[in-house]
Amino acid sequence: MSTVSDRAMMQRDRASAALGMTVRHDAPGEAEVSMTVRDDMTNGFGITHGGLVFTLADTAFAIACNEDDQVTVAIGADISFLKSTRAGDVLTARAVRRIRSGRAGLYDVTVTDQEGDVVAEVRGRSLTTTRRAD
Repeated sequence: MSTVSDRAMMQRDRASAALGMTVRHDAPGEAEVSMTVRDDMTNGFGITHGGLVFTLADTAFAIACNEDDQVTVAIGADISFLKSTRAGDVLTARAVRRIRSGRAGLYDVTVTDQEGDVVAEVRGRSLTTTRRAD
């Protein structure tokens, strides 16, 4: 397990690094990324800021959908928040490709806590560009 993927995309991802994300699994069409919630990641109610839960899910989504030498980007995503978490909790986002057809893709991401309880569900839509990954 490493804090960054071997991929250049993740080695340059300053946001994920700053949030302490750990890439646990990186394979074509799937990814798993974890993050420990810090005090500075909570909102005014003392629960994990939803934007940071989404950021974790988005990172796993990005790894899963960039499975070849073409740059793939998100064109949309929907999130359902199902359980709140707090500082000290460890969140894990697991992304899996549902379908990739032509330049379009559909991915599901499940975010769980250290107990295995589902924290959020995300459905992401991707578009593969004509740009080559470096």
